[in-house]
Formats: sequence, C-alpha cells, structure tokens
Amino acid sequence: MQIIKNRSFYKSLILLALPIILQNLVTYSVTLADNLMIGSLGDDAVSGVYMGGQIQTVLQVVSAGFESALLLLSAQYWGKRDTASIRKIVKIGMTFSVSLGVLVTVLCAIFTRGVLGIFTDSISVINSGAEYLGVVCFSYIFFCITQSLISAMRSVESAKIGLIVSLVSLGVDVALNYVLIFGKLGFEPMGVKGAAVATLIARIVEAAVITVYVLFIDKRLRLIRRESLTWRSLISYDKPLLRDFIKYGAPLIAGQLVWGANLFSNSTIMGRFTSDVITAVSIANTLNNLMYVGINGLASAIGITTGKKVGAGKVDDIRAYSNTVQLLFVAMGILSCLMFVFMREWFISLYAISDEAADHAMRLIAVLSVTAVGTCYQMPCLFGLVKSGGDVGFVFKNDTIFVFGVVIPSAIITSLLGCPPWAVFLCLKIDQLLKCIVAFFKIRKYNWMKNLTRSS
Repeated sequence: MQIIKNRSFYKSLILLALPIILQNLVTYSVTLADNLMIGSLGDDAVSGVYMGGQIQTVLQVVSAGFESALLLLSAQYWGKRDTASIRKIVKIGMTFSVSLGVLVTVLCAIFTRGVLGIFTDSISVINSGAEYLGVVCFSYIFFCITQSLISAMRSVESAKIGLIVSLVSLGVDVALNYVLIFGKLGFEPMGVKGAAVATLIARIVEAAVITVYVLFIDKRLRLIRRESLTWRSLISYDKPLLRDFIKYGAPLIAGQLVWGANLFSNSTIMGRFTSDVITAVSIANTLNNLMYVGINGLASAIGITTGKKVGAGKVDDIRAYSNTVQLLFVAMGILSCLMFVFMREWFISLYAISDEAADHAMRLIAVLSVTAVGTCYQMPCLFGLVKSGGDVGFVFKNDTIFVFGVVIPSAIITSLLGCPPWAVFLCLKIDQLLKCIVAFFKIRKYNWMKNLTRSS
C-alpha cells in the first residue's frame, strides 16, 4: 500500500485542518453552553430548544449545499490561482444561500407553532420551542452570510478567520446567555427566550466581523475591488460560471436536501416519543457533534487539498494520498468510539435532567459509540475525496438510496412496532456503517477525479 511519508504533507494538512477544527469546536461550545444553561430549566425547556434548533440544523445542512458548491469550484480555481473567477463564484453562492435564509426566516416567523408541530405533538415542548424559534429565526440570514464568506476564505486556504469569527461569537453568546437566561446585571430572567436573543445578537456580530475582514483586511482574494465596483457589477452574474455553479452544484445541493430530509425525519420520528426521550436525543446528538467537530475539520481540509490538486492537474500521487487519509479516518473512528464509551456518564451528569432521560441518553450514546466508527471513515472518504475530487453526483445518489431506501423506512417500521427508543435511533444511524462498504470500493476505482474548471 502506497503511503505518503513526507512530513511536509502532514504539516500542511494539520495547518489547514486545525483552524477549521478549532472553529467547529468553538461553534460546538456555543451549542453546548446553550444546552447546559437551558438544561437547568428542566426537560421541557431542553426539548423545546432542541426542537426549535432543528430548523437551524436543517437550514445549516441545506445551505451547506450552496457553500459546498462554492468551495468545490473555488478550490479548483484556486489551484490555477484564478481569483477573478473565484470572486464571481462567491457572489453566485452567496445569492443562493442568503435567499434561502430569507425564505426560512419568513416561514418560521409567520408559522412558528405550525413548524414546530411538524416535529412533535407535545404541547409543552411546542410552547417552549415557540418562545425560542420566534426570535432565533431572525438570525438565519446573518448565519448564511457568515458561512458563505467563511467558505470563500477556506477555498483560498485562509481558514483562520473562521476561527476568529467563532471565538467572537462564543464570547458574545455565552455572556448574553448568562445575563438574559438567568436575569443578571439588572435584566429580568428570560429563560428560553433569553437564549434565542443571545444567539441572534451573536449571529449579527459574527456576520459583521467576517464582512469587515473580507472587505477591508483580506489580501488574498480581495472579494470586492473598489476600482471595479459599480452597480452593474453588483447585480450582474457571469453566465458561464452561473451555469457551472448550477450544473455541478445541483447534485451537491440535492444531496444536502436529501440529508436535510433525513434530519427532518430524525426529529419527526424521535419527536413522537415522550419529553424525556427527546431530551436524551438532544444530549446524545450534542455529544455526537463533539466527535463530528474533528472529523468534519479534517474532511474539509482534505477536500480543499483534493480540489486544489485536481484543479492544478496534479493527480499523479492521488493513490498514495487517498490511502494515507483513509488510515487517518480509521484512527479517528477508533478514538471517537473510545470517547463515547468513557465520556458518556460524565457528559450526562452535566445536565439537570430526570433519571429516565439520563437512562435513555446512556443507551443512545452506546449506539453512537458503534456508528461513530463508520461516520469517521465513510463521511470524509465520500466528501473529502470523492465529492471534492469532482464526482459530485455519486454522493447524492448514494445518500438518496440509503436515506429513502434504508434509514427512514426501517426507523418508521421499528417505531410503529413499538420498539424501544434506542432501536429506532439505531435505524436512523445504521447508514453510517453501511456506507463504509460503498466508500471502500468507490475510492479504489479512482474514477472520481474530474477537473471542473474552465480554461482561461
């Protein structure tokens, strides 16, 4: 087996991945801080915020389709150092992403309780979730702006700004959570609504920080050049690149829509259980996100490197490259499994929840300790190598088959049969193991390297 032994490869990979991992960790810390502070208010509060937060999760997944298309094309053009084309691609991607944010904001602001009613029929959970969603939905537009600009910076290997933005967001969110949720510094206690207000303000601040950086500090991409800034340049789009964005982005966006449907089904199916089970799902998924922080950061770094290599035409060493990163993924899977096993009791003890919710959380995290091994291998293989290498349609087809052919049907059947929550939860995660087989054989075909850039 060919393995890369050059230390410079690992050094450059770590330098690219580390800021992304730290940014994800900080973002995770914001969610964890929200959950822990809300956790002191009881099961209904945790469940309500979790259900209200599912809209943000679905939005994040779907908008990631536009950001993935932006990152994929921009990274390949960065391999050719064609920054002019990258600027045009970023404008196209931002337009789509922000439009999505506006649409979701309007729907959630007008039909707040109706949206939550899709996920659960518990009145107490809907009441708590409506307090949260009715405010936090106004943060979605700012979130889309921030993520689009961070993707643009990552595509040109400028990942540190994402970490800075997330650190600022963490500080603002945690401080305001403490003040508004519990009523400190002269404020009245706002509970769940206070967490939503804190998140909204944090999103506005992070959008302002990344915008200032991109417009006035960044020298690598120079997204807006004052000498060519006109009203026409702001409202016009490069038609060939727009066609490329739609052509190559459509499978990525469709794939994210499929994944959004999967998350939607997860929330809907598990949301039919009692509030203690919903609380357990929230805790288990929060811990699962800690594992995802590392693997997502590494996959993103590998995806950028892969796109850059393919765009520059440097594909001769791709066999050794793919073998090396696969070994890294397997190692991360084993570490993640051990993390779940040894951390679950301590992590659950951080929440002031009922004994029933804690017992369910122990069982759900046990399921994740097994499926995490599969996630750590198949996800970065299919997204960091296959998708970033240019084979954008394969991942969409693969996800569609597993989500609608395996995951959702099996979870619905087990829930209708009255199976315990952990068994239903396992069905919702089983594709993480099955996809490993597909990823293993797909990588070895080496037919996923496709240059998507246009000739100058």
